[in-house]
Amino acid sequence: MTTADTRTPAAHDTADAARALFADRFGAEPLGTWSAPGRVNLIGEHTDYNDGFVLPFAIQHRTHVALAPRTDGLFRVRVASTFDDTTAEAALGDLETLFPDRRDEVPEWARYPLGVAWALLAASGTDPASVTGADLAFASDVPVGAGLSSSAAIEGATAVALADTWGIDLDRVALAKVGRRAENEAVGAPTGIMDQMASLLGRADAAIFLDCRSLEAEVVDLGFAAAGLELLVIDTGVKHSHATGGYGERRAACERGAAALGVPALRDVTPDDLPRLAGLVDDVTFRRVRHVVTENQRVLDTVRTLREQGPTAIGDLLVASHASMRDDFEISVPELDTAVEAALSAGAVGARMTGGGFGGAAIALVSHDRVQAVTDAATAAFASAGFVAPTIFTVTPSAGAARD
Repeated sequence: MTTADTRTPAAHDTADAARALFADRFGAEPLGTWSAPGRVNLIGEHTDYNDGFVLPFAIQHRTHVALAPRTDGLFRVRVASTFDDTTAEAALGDLETLFPDRRDEVPEWARYPLGVAWALLAASGTDPASVTGADLAFASDVPVGAGLSSSAAIEGATAVALADTWGIDLDRVALAKVGRRAENEAVGAPTGIMDQMASLLGRADAAIFLDCRSLEAEVVDLGFAAAGLELLVIDTGVKHSHATGGYGERRAACERGAAALGVPALRDVTPDDLPRLAGLVDDVTFRRVRHVVTENQRVLDTVRTLREQGPTAIGDLLVASHASMRDDFEISVPELDTAVEAALSAGAVGARMTGGGFGGAAIALVSHDRVQAVTDAATAAFASAGFVAPTIFTVTPSAGAARD
C-alpha cells in the first residue's frame, strides 16, 4: 500500500539536497533520510535549565540527514553538510576521548552529530565495536541563529537516524537527553533540554507543556487556525550563540540565587519568595532570578488560559514575558525590541522575543487579516532605525523527528 506524501515542497527540496550531498561527498546512495524540526518556544525562556516549565512547539522547518552504514569494515563516522564545506570524521572508539576534553579538535558544526553519536553509544551502553560505521549528510531549512533551535534539529535527526541504523531502542525522552548531553559536553553550550524535547516530541497543531524536572510532557492544543490566528516569526538577522559568555553568566546567576535561598533550583522558588531574596543577593542576581520565577508562572498561566479561553487570550502573557527578558534578564537587543513594539502597534494579539536571546527572532501572534500589516510595520520600523531588513515568515506547529 502506498501513502500520500504530505511533506511541504521545502521538505522535499531539503531531503533531496541531503541525498545529493551524500552522493557527492561519499560516492554512493544513502539507505534513507531522517529529519527533525526546529522549534518555536511560545513562552518559558531560560526556565528549562532551572528545572522549570516551558511551552514550545515543533515547526515545519526541518533538518534532514541522509545516512548509510559503512561497508568497508571501518568503525568510523563521517559527517558532511550543506552549511559547511568540511567533511569531518572520527573513529567510533575515539569518540569517548574526543568528548568533552578534546572537542576543539572537531569542527564546531560537526560536534553536534559526532557528539550525538558519542552520547547515544554511552546512553545505550553500546560497544562501539558492535555497530557499523556510518556516513551522514545534512541539509536544513531551519534558519540558523534565529532562536529556532537549528542545533536541536541536527541532534534530533542524528539521534533517530543512528538509533534506527544501530538498532538502539531508546524512547524519545532518552534521545532528547542524548541531544542535550551532546550540546552541553560535545559542543560546550550549557543549554537545557527544552529544544531537544520539542524536536523529538512535537505534534501537529499542538505545543508540548514540559516539566523540565520530571520530563513529563503534556500535549496542549493551540487552536491557532480555528481562532483565525497565525504565528509570525520576525528574524532580526542578529546572530547569537549559546556557547558564548552571556548565556553562561545568566545560568550562573540563577544558580547563585537558588543557593542563596537554599533550594535545588529556581523551580522551587515562588513569587512570594522574592522579597526575601532581595536581601540576600545583589541587584543583578535578583533580577535574573525574578525573571525565571515569574516566567515559570507565566507558562502555567498560559497553559491554563489556552485550555479555558483559547489563544486569543494569551497576548498579555507574551508581552509580559518580553518585558521580563528585556528588563530583568537583559537578553534582548534593540532589533528584538523594535520587532515586538512594531508588531503590537500594528495589532498583534501579543509578541515577544523567543529563544536564548542576544539576537535571533521575535514571535507575534496575529489574526489572519493583520499579517500583512504587522509584516509591513516591522519592515518599516527596521528601516527607520537603520537596521538590516528582517526576515518574516509564519510557522506551523508540526510533528517531531521521524524517518522521512
